[in-house]
Amino acid sequence: MDLTYTGAELVYREELRAWLARTLPALPPAPDPADWPARRAYDTGWQRRLHEAGYADVHWNADPTRRLIFLEETELAGAPYVGANFVGLLHAGPTIAAEGTAGQRERWLPPVLRGDEVWCQGFSEPGAGSDLASLRTRAVRDGDSYVVTGSKIWTSHAEVADWCELLVRTDPDAPRHRGISWLAMPMDLPGVTVRPLRTLAGTTEFAEVFLDEVRVPVANRVGAENDGWRVTMVTLSFERGTAFAGEVVACRRTLRELARMARGTGAWDDPVLRRRMGRLAAEFGVLWRLVQWNVSAGAPGVGGSVLKLRYSQARQELYDTAAEVLGPSGALDADRPWTSDRLSSLSYTIAAGTSQIQRNIVAERILGLPKGA
Repeated sequence: MDLTYTGAELVYREELRAWLARTLPALPPAPDPADWPARRAYDTGWQRRLHEAGYADVHWNADPTRRLIFLEETELAGAPYVGANFVGLLHAGPTIAAEGTAGQRERWLPPVLRGDEVWCQGFSEPGAGSDLASLRTRAVRDGDSYVVTGSKIWTSHAEVADWCELLVRTDPDAPRHRGISWLAMPMDLPGVTVRPLRTLAGTTEFAEVFLDEVRVPVANRVGAENDGWRVTMVTLSFERGTAFAGEVVACRRTLRELARMARGTGAWDDPVLRRRMGRLAAEFGVLWRLVQWNVSAGAPGVGGSVLKLRYSQARQELYDTAAEVLGPSGALDADRPWTSDRLSSLSYTIAAGTSQIQRNIVAERILGLPKGA
């Protein structure tokens, strides 16, 4: 992988920086983190600005180097995160771009890029989280539709979503990895019920979704019937390998801010703390190089598991260190982002596949160890 930049790429970086410098000061104030309808409007409004400026398709149409430049510069500038639009932009969109038909790409990708439609993820179930292949939501073929019955949990942004990337079992008699299909389900269909779940941080970005004989068109299936597990692996490779790219940059920026605060409070005099922050700086630097490799690879494959596994732990260590630097009063200050970020960091070893699952993938598919070793 060549990590040098061409003249055209350097011009792209400078033009993006200039656009961000002009655009960000004109943004409206960010809404209350707990107000997801308002956050959807804010996040999709930002996406529309990107679209109008020609930056919207960076997540799956741009060449890898430009995508990396975009991720780095927008995060360093403090631009809004994709937020409520993250499933569409970082999971479903890349999957449809890679696996969908020409008609499916034409139908679903432009509205995501314009910020017109928001997606949620309907993968996990109450009895199928880490062991996703044990999912039991059924889809029975009836003419040109699948009749879907079951439930999903931890469905990201379901309460404000227009579409759901949905995993269903279409052949209950097939081996469990071979009887699954990947569907795009409109969230306003009859029989869809959304029940928001309140997190430890007090927000409702997750929900339970109940499906009672929901009729989903067969034309909304991405990939062949019963080939959904393979399509899901494509989705998860994007989720684990490239969707965290901006967050790695954000953590590097957070670490620099934390170091400045430590110098101002005298905490910097502690050599143990300095050594810990130096190690974190090195870790996030290496993780950014791994992001570059994953993005350059297109679909990251097992490299995504390596990134996700180590990033999850490093993020928790970063916010544990922040709590030590800030002390009880700073760490518990509700007006600071540190508190909610530290609470959310606890979920990263579970979301997008638990750390235990990632270790198994690394052991079996990279190191070649036998199962159960």
